[in-house]
Amino acid sequence: MLQPSTSVQYVKGIGPKLAELLAAKDIQTLDDLLHYLPFRYEDRLNPRGIAELRAGEMATVIAEVRTSGLFRTRRMPIFQMTAGQGRTRLKCIWFNATYLRDKFKPGQIVALYGKVEEDYRGGELQLTQPQFEIIGEADNASDSAEQKLAASLEIGRIVPIYESAGQGRLTSRWFRRIIHTALENLPPDLPDPIPALVRRHLSLIPPREALQRVHWPEPGESIHDLQSSRTPAHVRLIFEELFFVELGLELKRREQKAQTGIAFQLDDRARAAIKKILPFHPTAAQKRVLKEIASDMEKPFPMRRLLQGDVGSGKTIIAFEAAIIAMENGFQVALMAPTEILAQQHYFSARRILESAGYRVVLLTGSMEDDRKRETRRHIAQGNAQLVIGTHALIEQKVEFAKLGMVIVDEQHRFGVLQRFKLMKKSSEDRTGTARVATGDSPVQAEQSSAAPEPDVLVMTATPIPRTLALTLYGDLDVSVIDEMPPGRTSIVTRCVSDERSPEVWEFVRKQVAAGHQTYVVYPVIEENEETELKAAMKMYKELSKRIFPDLRVAVLHGRMEPDLKEQVMRLFQRGEIDILVATTVIEVGVDVSNATVMVIEHAERFGLAQLHQLRGRIGRGAAKSYCVLMTGGKVSEDGERRLDAMVRTSDGFQIAELDLELRGPGEFFGTRQAGMPSFQVANLIRDRQLLEAAKREAAAVLAGPDSEITQSEIDLALRHMRTRWHKSYGLVEVG
Repeated sequence: MLQPSTSVQYVKGIGPKLAELLAAKDIQTLDDLLHYLPFRYEDRLNPRGIAELRAGEMATVIAEVRTSGLFRTRRMPIFQMTAGQGRTRLKCIWFNATYLRDKFKPGQIVALYGKVEEDYRGGELQLTQPQFEIIGEADNASDSAEQKLAASLEIGRIVPIYESAGQGRLTSRWFRRIIHTALENLPPDLPDPIPALVRRHLSLIPPREALQRVHWPEPGESIHDLQSSRTPAHVRLIFEELFFVELGLELKRREQKAQTGIAFQLDDRARAAIKKILPFHPTAAQKRVLKEIASDMEKPFPMRRLLQGDVGSGKTIIAFEAAIIAMENGFQVALMAPTEILAQQHYFSARRILESAGYRVVLLTGSMEDDRKRETRRHIAQGNAQLVIGTHALIEQKVEFAKLGMVIVDEQHRFGVLQRFKLMKKSSEDRTGTARVATGDSPVQAEQSSAAPEPDVLVMTATPIPRTLALTLYGDLDVSVIDEMPPGRTSIVTRCVSDERSPEVWEFVRKQVAAGHQTYVVYPVIEENEETELKAAMKMYKELSKRIFPDLRVAVLHGRMEPDLKEQVMRLFQRGEIDILVATTVIEVGVDVSNATVMVIEHAERFGLAQLHQLRGRIGRGAAKSYCVLMTGGKVSEDGERRLDAMVRTSDGFQIAELDLELRGPGEFFGTRQAGMPSFQVANLIRDRQLLEAAKREAAAVLAGPDSEITQSEIDLALRHMRTRWHKSYGLVEVG
């Protein structure tokens, strides 16, 4: 008998060479192979007769190849194959499929699956671009036992269809045969690592039965449930994967609570300092969120909190308020932003708000001159700099903090988990090896140890994160949401128009400027073609400033400009001395000009949904009505249309984030590798949201400890299984 941990090369029919091909699909053990699930199923239990077919339906047909050949048209080559059942025939065509030239031979039995259509002459029915498998030769009575087994896996049942691997060498048919063999050699009773109480709550079937039924469905299984991964077998495997990821995250949270942190004091002096910097009366949501953060900071273990808030909801001011608590206790604060332009925006805001209150703020970025960088690092190491704002430059080895008490990470999804971890570890020891926690007039007590206490961590994002992703990507963090806009924010009217109507758009801009307002005109800069796109933005700047608005004050802002020049342009725009600012996406985050009421986004179809939402958030910050105009050029894709429609329909960041997640999938939403997303084998965060919620709930209950219904041995088995079977899934759990 094989065990789940057995190397896949020892499965009959594989061996070392094919094992190398499987490794590229991350299939290394028998368990990995058995969790390589079909991506769809075909009902070959009751395949359709050709005479029964009707146009418009999806159908599986098993028939004999009669003729095949390639013929060319003016537009493209077309491959045609005719299959038959007795006297009935069915034509199948594939476009641009020269690779099929030698695929079919008369007498072969083929399984075909696709949409039935009438041919363009409106006569006989045909299958266009059908999926197919050659499953045997007609009337071959001399088949070996192995060939007969293979045929039995192909016809007269619901058949699993797998993605090919090894550049097509490992076909769906190959996977069926190998997985069938592997299941036959698996022990009849596999230990179940999920506690019995959890299995009862979710009505989960045993793991061995789930694996058998997910690969070889029983005859009565619903094809709809199979295709939507909602059979009892699918639910068992999906829940198991999500449960052990959530168990790991919950365990991480509990481990963090056991670490030594800094118990900051929120005394009258800190409260007075916070009130002093507030530029407006805070909203109820801002008060609630600050209370949650301050409460965490007062506890003796490190804060790990995610601060979510839509564009313009006031996250930055809350981050500065939290920073004041740390600074008033004598500690340094590091704020890390993903881009230099955003770091500079935070720096300018911090200087405006905090320097007048006596706090020392410094900026550290990669593009600074070496002498200035050395001087800044010296101030940080000596503790002269209280709030240190920067980019990845903050995590360089040369940067040492005298007494780091808090880390604020902005737009966390643009950083890798390791980068957050490196910054957290920047708190240093004093010369005697004890934790440096004394703080002048307001002493903070902490255990004397050989290492400094862990700093508090506040992660901020203006990209609304769907709850499903927050439960996994940020599952080790407590979550605060600012769900209320500051007073005075107005709704934004959004319209989508073709660039053929640009004269109307520019006339509207002129009227808005005449009314005393300002406008952004944004152009995309795409990384792969940045030079070309930047030239296009500069060309449009010249067009607008010299031909369309020669009488208005037009300026340009892009990422290649010198920092001092960028700052000068933004200050002029903020003071109302520029009417129209032509910019690339450097203004996506961190820019706040209440008098700007129009946002024109050129080639809006090129932008992602979250980016469009971020850009729109630059306007609507004052009392005047604001307008976002999405201009499109050329043909817009179907997904592009959905993005633009969503922007016109709603300004709710969470609705937009849900659609963005649906359109791009979890990996693309943040970039799986850089963000530390768990790599799921069977679960899908969009489809399996309810199971994810259940997994989180059950994982927390299991780790609450043994009781009359969950024994310590069950908990130990679950944790052991998590660390062995699922360790690959959560690099983020292990790194923190």
